[in-house]
Amino acid sequence: MSMIRDLRAAVRPALRRVPAQSGGYGTTRDSSVSSAVVDSAVYRDGARVSELVSPAEALRRVRGAGGFAWIGLHEPTESEFAGIAREFGLHPLAVEDAVHAHQRPKLERYDDTLFTVFKTIHYVEHAQLTATSEVVETGEVMCFTGPDFIITVRHGGQGSLRALRHRLEEDAQLLAKGPSAVLHAIADQVVDGYIAVADAVQDDIDEVEIDVFSEPSKGSRRGGDAGRIYQLKREVLEFKRAVTPLMRPMQLLSERPMRLVDPDIQKYFRDVADHLARVHEQVVSFDDLLNSILQANLAQASVAQNEDMRKITSWAAIFAVPTMIAGIYGMNFKYMPELQWKYGYPTVMVITVVICFAIHRGFKRNGWL
Repeated sequence: MSMIRDLRAAVRPALRRVPAQSGGYGTTRDSSVSSAVVDSAVYRDGARVSELVSPAEALRRVRGAGGFAWIGLHEPTESEFAGIAREFGLHPLAVEDAVHAHQRPKLERYDDTLFTVFKTIHYVEHAQLTATSEVVETGEVMCFTGPDFIITVRHGGQGSLRALRHRLEEDAQLLAKGPSAVLHAIADQVVDGYIAVADAVQDDIDEVEIDVFSEPSKGSRRGGDAGRIYQLKREVLEFKRAVTPLMRPMQLLSERPMRLVDPDIQKYFRDVADHLARVHEQVVSFDDLLNSILQANLAQASVAQNEDMRKITSWAAIFAVPTMIAGIYGMNFKYMPELQWKYGYPTVMVITVVICFAIHRGFKRNGWL
């Protein structure tokens, strides 16, 4: 990780921000900007009014002339985030959560700052679902929302906010609503990602369901899909851990009046909460459906084993007849039935075959063979 950050620190100073078509700033990285900072700018009346500056400079400009600052970070270390936390007065507990990640989705209020955690979900493409396939990949986005700033901290390789920032910069009317507009846009992007992943996971579940309930191909056996089903169930559980805890924060943001959330933006949160509820219902149904498929698969495996046992038992009963007759005549007693008769041997063989055939026919009628 340290090697990656060193490389990132060496490369990022050479980056330039591409100007937006609406006349945004083409900027050069400030030498005082931490390597963990992806972008840092000041927005006023819905327009970007600063080049890429340090978080401290962005805050100074906001406090002096109005507007708000949007600071974007990617996997900052404690030392990289400590200065920003001091400048913006962030609570130590929230800072610790943001640095170390692996948090549940939540919404917490610390004085004049809202701390929100989102779990991002990315669908991992695979040619064929196996017992070891990774289906979903998770990341995290933490947001510190204040009266005149929003700080986003991203963990993981997915869930980049660069395109979202450019899209918002082209919508000055929405961005003029302040930090809560950015918070809504992030929540909306995360939940839209959930919807896309849910559709892809549905296809995987349909594929497994078809394989379980279709006729097995020649040479294959029933019950061989348990590993794939269990792996898919584990991935759905990971998906569920991202969606379910977010229900309460979205409900609060959409229903409870908050000083840091613009009333007009709160209406948009209701739409996000509605989409999240739909995804939650899908994920819960996925879990229930996979439980049913797994039980059906195990039942099929049990039935296949019973069929094998019945076949083994049937053939054992058939072969018991010649074994018994051979055992009797192998006792070498002097006085045995038909022992001295010319047709004794073929007669015994015919009787043995007839008995075996009758037993086989009986098992065949009862479905044991």
